[in-house]
Amino acid sequence: MFRPGDVIITNVQFTDSQEIKIRPAVVLFEELGNVIIAGITSNTKMKGISLLKTEGAIKDSVIKLNYIFTVSEELVSKVLFQLSKKRNTLSLQNLIRNLSF
Repeated sequence: MFRPGDVIITNVQFTDSQEIKIRPAVVLFEELGNVIIAGITSNTKMKGISLLKTEGAIKDSVIKLNYIFTVSEELVSKVLFQLSKKRNTLSLQNLIRNLSF
């Protein structure tokens, strides 16, 4: 079982190709074996929520809330760490704002 805010390593199939890559991601929620995730990139010039080394990331990164996938729980290799409550709340608030009409 995964919790919102878990930073995980998972296999992700990209929509523009058949390629599957191992990537870090943040769990948004999990239900019935499906894990909804937001991708993480180390390209700090990209738009998103910053995630710093001091918070547990391997290097300064960005949570990309415009990069959302559903993966099977079997594709998740491991949980790296849990986002702070503040960072998790900020991520979810931004996601809700992006989804609002």
